[in-house]
Amino acid sequence: MSDMNTAMVEKYRSSFLKEVEANVEEGDWVKMCMQCGVCSGSCPMENNWEHPPQELFMMIRANKREEVLSSSSMWMCTSCYNCIARCPRGLPITHIMHGLAHYGKRLGLAPKEQPTVKFSQLFWDNLTKTGRVNELKLGLSLYFMNGFGEGIKTALKMKDVGLGMMKTGRLNPFEIFGGHSCKGASDIKKMLAKAKEIEESNTAEFKG
Repeated sequence: MSDMNTAMVEKYRSSFLKEVEANVEEGDWVKMCMQCGVCSGSCPMENNWEHPPQELFMMIRANKREEVLSSSSMWMCTSCYNCIARCPRGLPITHIMHGLAHYGKRLGLAPKEQPTVKFSQLFWDNLTKTGRVNELKLGLSLYFMNGFGEGIKTALKMKDVGLGMMKTGRLNPFEIFGGHSCKGASDIKKMLAKAKEIEESNTAEFKG
């Protein structure tokens, strides 16, 4: 259990709902859910949810902290916003899902083998190096994220797509040596570091 997670357990031991309200984007809306199920019925990923949104919200109220924050459900959200458009109470469900996913990851509770968790980390690591996405390196890291053998199989399966992209100038093989970057990439890293510092300093603050 991470130090941050331990601190959160101690601070909000009696109320996971208060913890969500304090630390999750739009978390104060969770208590407004009336369990109608319109969100999950409107979701194109409905059959892939471990726990649909309204069930997650009830679990939060029931203090099922570990089950919620370690769930893969939040990571299945595709940000289509059907749930927000159709919720009779106007809950910002998409934002809450992403907020729960982000918070679970910060606490070290997100399921490490969930594909979207892996992709989000690979994308972030790729982007923050230079301020721009190196598509070649990102693609290769995605191919090999489940092991060398799987990477070779995926690369062979996608070879025609890759060659087509190279022919049309959409993929530069020389980006493997570094690629393009933003002007002032070091300043971007400083800004991100400062943002992380501010976020972490505010994590345990509850504004009721």
